[in-house]
Amino acid sequence: MPQPTLGIMALYLNGKRLEEIDYFRKLTIQGKKLELNVIVFTPEDLHPTKKAIAALQYDPLNKKWTRSWKPIPNLIYDRCRYQKNYRFPLLRKFRASYPQLTYLNRPIAHKWNVYQSLYKDRSIRAYLPETIQYHKASDLSPFLQKYPLVYLKPSDGTGGRGILCIRRLGNQLFLIQGRDLSRRIIPPRKMRADQIAASFQSWGFKDHYLIQQGISLALPDGRVHDYRLLIQKNGKGDWEVTGCAGRIGPLRSVTSNLHGGGKAMSMLKLLQSRFNSAEKVTEISKSMEQLSHLVAVHLEKHYGRLCELALDIAVSPTGQVWLLEVNPKPAREVFARIKEIDTYESAIRRPLEYALYLNEKNHSE
Repeated sequence: MPQPTLGIMALYLNGKRLEEIDYFRKLTIQGKKLELNVIVFTPEDLHPTKKAIAALQYDPLNKKWTRSWKPIPNLIYDRCRYQKNYRFPLLRKFRASYPQLTYLNRPIAHKWNVYQSLYKDRSIRAYLPETIQYHKASDLSPFLQKYPLVYLKPSDGTGGRGILCIRRLGNQLFLIQGRDLSRRIIPPRKMRADQIAASFQSWGFKDHYLIQQGISLALPDGRVHDYRLLIQKNGKGDWEVTGCAGRIGPLRSVTSNLHGGGKAMSMLKLLQSRFNSAEKVTEISKSMEQLSHLVAVHLEKHYGRLCELALDIAVSPTGQVWLLEVNPKPAREVFARIKEIDTYESAIRRPLEYALYLNEKNHSE
């Protein structure tokens, strides 16, 4: 059997810049160890008439990227993240034009559609904060009355952009803080319920938004925190939790994202600092892992083949586990930040091992 090739499909940002080029370099190096060729391309690199792509390939010896025409590989690892421009329709067109290729992962829907799908599963429903779509100011009122803490978040946002936290101070007084669409921290301000919607519009938040029950994430020093769990397919085609890490946001931030200035911490250390019970920590860890398997199996049944998912998880002061978000195109740098090098390398290697599993499966059928 000839050495297989994995095509990593991405989208350009500005010009010919690729957001995850360092990750792709590491995939190439790991691929050589596994006897798997790795090339990188975008739908824009497709030849107009030939079934070929102007692919990038990394040479570990010379430490250089070169571009050359390559046949379209049968194995595709989709790392395309949503963009509001002409590039995303090109991705859809590529997938529609080449349905016979073996894709490691399928696109999944926006946060609202994912929430609705997960909510239908009774075993998952108990982990989900109450969430609705935001259409008008009156949609927010019942949540402000019902919960002391409410979040507004874009249905297709990433990295903590555009998230607002609304905390009840009194009967009609609320504290508003968050991040704008460029991740800049919005200073806390107090306002009445009837002023919130106007402020929301004035900050330029025009996209589709969700209203979500807030979970208390504040640590004793006031910083918010959550947990990032990575579950991936292994070389046998089975779901397996690769690792989980804590994330702690900077002061005055309502999000813990690393891109927004957050720091990473060992999951166990963070849980142990909050719960003075080894049994409780073990119980919470098992609950997180169980949730990740339930979510992965459910979403794969609903959307088709997937190879990895990251779950953003909150743990309440009582130890209840909540699912905040699901990310189908996860980063894995959080494990490098906490010096869990074996976990970090596994997180890079597993998509490659899964690609080899699918390749062998294709040739045996």
